[in-house]
Amino acid sequence: MSDNWVVQNLENALEVWNGKLTEIWQLVTQSPQDFQGGAIWSVILDVYGALQAIGYALLVLFFVVGMVKTCGTVAEMRRPEQAVKLFVRFAIAKGIITYGMDLMLALLDIVQGIVSLIINAAGFGAASATVLPAEIVTAIEDCGFFESIPLWAVTLIGGLFIGVLSFIMILSVYGRFFKLYLYAAIAPIPLASFAGEPSQNIGKSFLKSYAAVCLEGAVVVLACIIFSVFAASPPTVNTGAAAASMVWSYIGELLFTMLVLVGSVKMADRVVHEMMGL
Repeated sequence: MSDNWVVQNLENALEVWNGKLTEIWQLVTQSPQDFQGGAIWSVILDVYGALQAIGYALLVLFFVVGMVKTCGTVAEMRRPEQAVKLFVRFAIAKGIITYGMDLMLALLDIVQGIVSLIINAAGFGAASATVLPAEIVTAIEDCGFFESIPLWAVTLIGGLFIGVLSFIMILSVYGRFFKLYLYAAIAPIPLASFAGEPSQNIGKSFLKSYAAVCLEGAVVVLACIIFSVFAASPPTVNTGAAAASMVWSYIGELLFTMLVLVGSVKMADRVVHEMMGL
């Protein structure tokens, strides 16, 4: 690392950004069961097991309410085809609650497979690091004391923005992880709604929302891949310009691309929800 303070400030900011980008890459390719050694997942499983009892109680309630609303008379309930239909619905709803966690994990595995397919198709094993061009490092080191004063201001502002964007982006990805945990924990309650025909839309909306949260990982990976391609071919540096102009132009273009990436990550949920028709 250079001994110049301005260069060190920029390199430290880019190091923070690269670290957060690497962490995001690991998060979107990691399953909730393995996150933090599985400690959080074990708690989620305990909560899910406790809520299963409530789910079974709601299962009966939704089934009775649905049966009353869909069958006008007792004679209609006794019809063999109607009785079989009600029995099959109840059995399927009970199975969904009993094996709801397996169902949700299978859906997550499918999405994780999509994420792996995107990564392999793009040929990326990890996010590319953003490196300060050697031309800018040389231009900054060649500046005198008074010439470097504007550079201090530029790098301080640029480094601050890069740090803020890094933490906004990582918080968005952690938010997705927490939503996955929340959906998994409360699943027995909305899944019980499949027992009644009038209430089944609750369960459908829940599964569609959960699928949308899972698919956010694919959107985040795509955004990171696009940024990695940009990082591999950074903005052109005008070596004939003054050092301050050169640094300002580079940081400006870099911040714009980072801002687009952060915006894409934060809007991943909105994009996927629109795709799912939610």
